[in-house]
Amino acid sequence: MDLDTLQAFQNELICSICMNYYLDPVTIDCGHSFCSPCLRLCWEEAQTPMYCPECRGISQKSDFKTNITLKKLASLARHARAYHVNSFVEQICVVHKESKGLFCEADKRLLCVSCSESPEHVAHSHCSVQWAAEEHREKLLKRMGSLWNMTQEMQNNLNQEVSKIESFEDYVALRKVMIKAEYQKIHLFLHEEEQLHLETVAKEAKEIFRQLKESEFRMTQQKESLKEMYRELTDMCHKPDMELLQDLGNVLQRTELVEVQKPQPVNPELTPQSITGILDILNNFRVDNVLIQEATNQYMRFSKEPGSTLPGVTQRDISGEPQGTESCAAPGPQVFTCGRHYWEVDLTYSPSWILGVCKDSSTSDADAVFHPEEAFLLFSLKINNRYSLSTNSPTLIQFVKRPLGRIGVFLDYDNGTVSFYDVSKGSLIYSFPPSPFSFPLKPFLCFGAP
Repeated sequence: MDLDTLQAFQNELICSICMNYYLDPVTIDCGHSFCSPCLRLCWEEAQTPMYCPECRGISQKSDFKTNITLKKLASLARHARAYHVNSFVEQICVVHKESKGLFCEADKRLLCVSCSESPEHVAHSHCSVQWAAEEHREKLLKRMGSLWNMTQEMQNNLNQEVSKIESFEDYVALRKVMIKAEYQKIHLFLHEEEQLHLETVAKEAKEIFRQLKESEFRMTQQKESLKEMYRELTDMCHKPDMELLQDLGNVLQRTELVEVQKPQPVNPELTPQSITGILDILNNFRVDNVLIQEATNQYMRFSKEPGSTLPGVTQRDISGEPQGTESCAAPGPQVFTCGRHYWEVDLTYSPSWILGVCKDSSTSDADAVFHPEEAFLLFSLKINNRYSLSTNSPTLIQFVKRPLGRIGVFLDYDNGTVSFYDVSKGSLIYSFPPSPFSFPLKPFLCFGAP
């Protein structure tokens, strides 16, 4: 075979993509052949459908088997080229001046024959450069195959992640719409509950008001009957003895009947109505250990202020406590100057108490007095032989049923409000009108005598 024919033959074994001899060649549907790694990378970067890099013909499949004959021919052409590469200086052993025609598997080094027989390498496995190159080329191809599989797997994962990003963005947008719709439902539900609550209060209040008016009418009639009987008895006392005694039995009988018919006063109390979710919201601002439960040498005490229907609050040493007052434990250690705070107190076994917040005073004066505007308190006191609720600032009787268990206190310092809740029923007891706070506040709890 002449040189031109050999050159033409070798050119047919060159991949048109990398312009090197075929490396693990494959032949696609149109008949053209390429290195498998080159074709993979070419088609990886291209868009579907998959075109032949030479004739642009469409290939119906992407997985091809190695063209073994073409691979062997390319290997022979590669070996033939090695003899013509101008790299003889690099392949000459510096020590023995011999060609490095052997490859040491242990040290992965090129050796001459003399080096391979030296004590350093004699125990190692050696082979020709051409054989070693083909052997390791096959190993590299296997490694490349593994890397390619990992690349494809990573591409699949990447596609999934890209899909997740798009799906997640769509889902987040949808989620926001759903959440907004749910809150709109809650707003609507709470609005309906609010209307029902107000209607229930109005209906119940109307019935209680009717009972009060009837009680007022009965008491007015009873009062007139008693006054009439009083006048009759007065006139009778002025009658002569015989006439007085003659009518005495009848008069006493009618007097006893009037006294027995005494109408009972109405106790106007509205039924507590639960507010959906209020305690769940308040518990987001829960604080614990806000009140001191241990005995101290100072006691808080409340007594009637002159001209007031509700108690004021004073602080005295227990040894100087006057007769008829009621004592209680000192307020808690925590002081609030901002934010929202919620705590609960169990008052199941304490019929008489004062609960709320008061101004934090650093004074140690035993006669220190909390002024009404410096305390926001809910009272449970015995009035007319029964316990009822009342508040200060402003002074107000609370016409609701007195809780018999835990009471929640919510302080919204920034908005200037203090509210009380019946925990067992999840209902509002009382909320002070908003008023900006200009001083630190601390929890207050006072137990009175039954």
